[in-house]
This record gives sequence, C-alpha cells and structure tokens, in this order.
Amino acid sequence: MKRFDLRRRTDQLDPETQHEEISRILATQEFPWDINQALSFALFRTYAVPSIGHLLFETGEFTERVQKRYDDTGLILDAVLEHGMHSDRGRAGIRRMNQMHGSYKISDDDMRYVLSTFVVTPVRWIDDFGWRKLTRNEIIGSTNYYRTLGALMGIKQIPETFEAFEQFLDDYERDHFLFDEGARAVADSTLDLLCTFPPNNLAPAALIKRFSWAIMDDPLLDAFAYARPSPLVRRLARGALKARARLVRFYPVRTEPKFARDLPNIRSYPAGYEVEKLGTFPKTCPVKHTTGTVAPENTSS
Repeated sequence: MKRFDLRRRTDQLDPETQHEEISRILATQEFPWDINQALSFALFRTYAVPSIGHLLFETGEFTERVQKRYDDTGLILDAVLEHGMHSDRGRAGIRRMNQMHGSYKISDDDMRYVLSTFVVTPVRWIDDFGWRKLTRNEIIGSTNYYRTLGALMGIKQIPETFEAFEQFLDDYERDHFLFDEGARAVADSTLDLLCTFPPNNLAPAALIKRFSWAIMDDPLLDAFAYARPSPLVRRLARGALKARARLVRFYPVRTEPKFARDLPNIRSYPAGYEVEKLGTFPKTCPVKHTTGTVAPENTSS
C-alpha cells in the first residue's frame, strides 16, 4: 500500500452510513498512536469540570484503581469500535457504559460535554501533531460515529456538526473549568500512571510531567493549578511532537489494525477479559444527589 491509500479509502466512504469504518481505519491504522493520545487527553480535560472530576474522585476509581479504570475504558470503547455498535460485543460495551453512568447523578450537559471532547480533541490533536491533517470527509465521519454512539448512550440534544461540537466544548470549558481538590487528585493520579507507560517509564517522571504540562492549554493548567510552562519548554515539547509527525510520514502504511488491547499500556488482563465484566458495578452512588438528569441506560439491545 502507498502512504495515502488509506486516506483515499476513507474519502471514498459515505460519512453518513459508513462512519464506523472511517473511524476504525483512522483509529487503528492511520493514526493509532495519535488518536490514543488524543482520547486520553480528552478524558483528562473532563476532570477540569468539577462536577465530573470530583465525582471521579469520590468513586476512588481514578485514584485507587487508576490502571484498571484506564484499561476498562479503552477496552470497552475498543469492543464498540472493532465489532460495531450493533454487534453483540459492541452492544455489550455500550450497555456497560450505560450501566455505569446510570449509577450516578450525571447531568445531560456533562454527558454532552464528555462526548464533545471525544469528537473535538482528536481532530485538534491531529491538526497540531499528526503526520497529515484529516480530510473533511474523515471529520464528518468521525463526528457521525460519536453522534451515533452518544444517541445509544441516551445523551440528549447532541450537536449535529463538528463545528457545533467545537462551539459547545469551548463554551462549556469557559463556563465550567474551575479548580477542585478532588479533581486535581484525579489529574495527578492520571499523570502518575502516564509516567509508567513505556517508553515514558525510561525517563524521569518529572520530565514526563513537564512535557505533559507543556502541551496543555492555559485554561486547563489553571483549572488544576498547574504552573504554566515557559515559552521555551512549550516550543520544545510541541516541536518534539511535530518532529515525530514528520518521521511518521515516511513510515510504511499499517496494514494490520492496532486496537487498544494491543497497546503495552493495557496491563490489567494478561489472561484475557470479557466485555460484560469490564468497568465498575456500583450498588449505590457514593456522592449525594442534587437536581439533575441521569443519562438513561440503553435498553434497545
């Protein structure tokens, strides 16, 4: 295969009806590393909204069992991406997400915001650090993929276009990013985990954290009370990622898909796993309920 064959393939697919195939090609062949980084960063951003970050702190999942929680999230999304949303394994993954979310009092706006990070962050990451930019057809296809997933998760008033998702995300972060001690603990725990992933584990943890802070925007840093890196450190970090992109441009095309379970970061299930047993099974919500709306469990499957 030639270097741009996959791009030609995705641009030949219908983003309205073949968005799953477009997303699968992008995430497992064309940009597996970039999209994995971007989705991890998307989740990290959500901690800066106190109603999300503090809830995650109260559950203890991202401070006491952060490796397992990271793995479960990746593997559940993996099942949906690999097998399709309407396959048995895909529906099992969506059912698990709905069961977990349905155990807590989560507002529709927060659910919509988390979905928006999954739509917007990969596009922005690839625009900055990918070996090529996404085409319009790919952006529409990826957006439709998450719109469909969001509908199956019971999320209401889902934005209809990528631009609408962008506007919602930017407005929501401007209005809701705020420091919270519990959210900061979740962010710290996640960065500690990042330092253990290969090849990061070969470098000092302090260096990996400084690199991570250098690619964060100021509103995100401020929400966690992280010090803003100097302009020089920012240029070095971003320059390193852009240099990687220039090298990747000359790599051979990936012909075999690379899924989350193939990553060295996933370490909780060396003997295998069942999608139905991934994630948490809380009996009651660990935090006090206030007014709001619970994202309903999908029961159509």
